[in-house]
Amino acid sequence: MTVIDTIAEAEAKALNDKLAGLDLAGRLSLVAGLGGRVVFTTSLGIEDQVISAEIGIHRLPIDIATLETGRLFAETLSLIDETEAQYDIHIQRFTPEKADIDAYAAKYGLNGFYESVEARHACCGVRKLKPLARALEGATIWITGLRRGQSANRAETPFAEYDAERHLVKVNPLADWDIEAIKAFVSDNGVPVNPLHARGYPSIGCEPCTRAIKPGEPERAGRWWWEQDETRECGLHVAEEASVVAAQ
Repeated sequence: MTVIDTIAEAEAKALNDKLAGLDLAGRLSLVAGLGGRVVFTTSLGIEDQVISAEIGIHRLPIDIATLETGRLFAETLSLIDETEAQYDIHIQRFTPEKADIDAYAAKYGLNGFYESVEARHACCGVRKLKPLARALEGATIWITGLRRGQSANRAETPFAEYDAERHLVKVNPLADWDIEAIKAFVSDNGVPVNPLHARGYPSIGCEPCTRAIKPGEPERAGRWWWEQDETRECGLHVAEEASVVAAQ
């Protein structure tokens, strides 16, 4: 870690402490006022809809982006338009490059992600990580909808942390919210949500890689369900996987 990274990490820790004492609107307003380009990346899940609602309601100067992977549910795509209309916001779509998709298909097959973890990580790299890099270009702060209650792998999620790989501060303003608080906010404020949530999909990604969960399963059990690793992620929020995928 460089001296600059060390300083940035200390500043992120100080920001983490400040955010802990604020409500969601206060957290987002504080971050929006820090200067530089602030980007919120939404997957249109219920948590992200809460953040989009607050950005729209309070007219905060935060760019909103989504990764339109080419394999999303139709319900997710429709929700993008509905959210933009309800809050008078613009959600910028970032799509994978055709050349990358063609190269992936030539090597693994279009649905090769079912065959190995390597192939699945490579697909996430093409459809999510590379578009994310474009979405975050020039950003100083990256806002996400990560929550500690989503999975064991996310149980220690801070409010703010320094992302040394992307050289920016990552802010997770819903880190301490549980799913009941999320649902209550949605209900009280008329926030539009993906109808798939009501059909047993608490966590929604690409259609081929997402299933409804069974009673008693963790929220993210329906993501890449054919893999055995209970800490499975796509690489967006796990530095080790992000570096491996980016190098492919």
